[in-house]
Amino acid sequence: MKIVVASSNQGKLKEIDAYLSSFNITLIPQTALSIPDADETGLTFVENALIKARQAAKLSGLPALADDSGIVVPYLKGAPGIYSARYAGTHSDFSANINKLLLDLDKVPSPQRHAYFYCCLVFLKHENDPCPIMAQGEWHGEITNAPTGSDGFGYDPIFYVPTLSKTAAELTLEEKNKFSHRAVALKQFQLQWSKQYS
Repeated sequence: MKIVVASSNQGKLKEIDAYLSSFNITLIPQTALSIPDADETGLTFVENALIKARQAAKLSGLPALADDSGIVVPYLKGAPGIYSARYAGTHSDFSANINKLLLDLDKVPSPQRHAYFYCCLVFLKHENDPCPIMAQGEWHGEITNAPTGSDGFGYDPIFYVPTLSKTAAELTLEEKNKFSHRAVALKQFQLQWSKQYS
């Protein structure tokens, strides 16, 4: 089966491809089909994942898998949340986003720097699929005072995982795909997929 992945984020694509490599499917990034990023007009990760999957399925004529994810800081009332990729502005990069988050948490003590990554995966067999496969995952940690590590992407350099004594950016792809929010969601997706397609 060919599936279009509704993302142009190379980090996400790499993680999804690595996790699903044993599946009997061919993953095609939407950029390979000249499909643009969807306008994320939803107010939740679930809504945005559905929007992205539906557009990719409509424009490709293929089943579509979409991921909407971000980092949530309860102290900041859930920010950056669904705006994680554009926290410092519409055309900001993750360096600017990280700087803004560190500034927003300046002098905030450790217990209140708790954060978690959240991921929602949606799979549609076609544009009007009324019964999508949906999977969700969380990964808890805390925001550091400065970036550490050079692997991963996004907020990984400032997301510290106490149980591993490392930031997400200090983990290998293989390690990250054991513990991350996306790994949890992909595991759920794998179980649901197996029930329908095995």
